[in-house]
Amino acid sequence: MTPEQTDAIGRMPALREGGLPTRASGGPSDLADILERVLDKGIVIAGDIQINLLDIELLTIKLRLLVASVDRAREMGINWWEGDASLSSGAKQLEAENEDLRKRIERLENAAKLPKKSGSRS
Repeated sequence: MTPEQTDAIGRMPALREGGLPTRASGGPSDLADILERVLDKGIVIAGDIQINLLDIELLTIKLRLLVASVDRAREMGINWWEGDASLSSGAKQLEAENEDLRKRIERLENAAKLPKKSGSRS
């Protein structure tokens, strides 16, 4: 093998188990490798901010951040975005339907002369 061939082979990326190239050990990981690892494993960042004045708690903010791929989040049992109406494309339609139903119920209650509920919206 010539010195040029040996040098070229030494610079070729090694292959991981999945067949994806990785850098030789000793070199810095590139952003794609780091992002892939974070999304595959997941990372949690947690922190609390508390504001007190003369030992009186005025404000507490609890921050929790989870960064993971959608598949990894589902494996962990996290899927709140699937059932959140405000994130779905039909959210506006559901709001309009809900308002229409509220108005129909109010008209029926008025026609039947039923007493108004104390917690009803007007």
